Amino acid sequence: MALGSAEKKEIVSKFGRQESDTGSPEVQIALLSKRIGDLTGHLKSNAKDHSSRLGLLKLVGQRKRLMKYLKRTDFVKYSQVIKELSIRDK
Repeated sequence: MALGSAEKKEIVSKFGRQESDTGSPEVQIALLSKRIGDLTGHLKSNAKDHSSRLGLLKLVGQRKRLMKYLKRTDFVKYSQVIKELSIRDK
């Protein structure tokens, strides 16, 4: 379930402000979105895996809080991130 280092580097280079930027909200949202997508695919084939479902809900809540923060602090970056990741805006 965990992201590989190659996938992580690719996401960081695409969304990060620098090469080693892993803490900015844009990168965190992109990494969470990738994990959410992977877990969603897992749950489609394993419908009774309730512990993974709870983990998915936790990740979605964390991404929601980060998106709320990014929208409040830098709306332009927020708009770019939701457009690139195809995330719905409330």
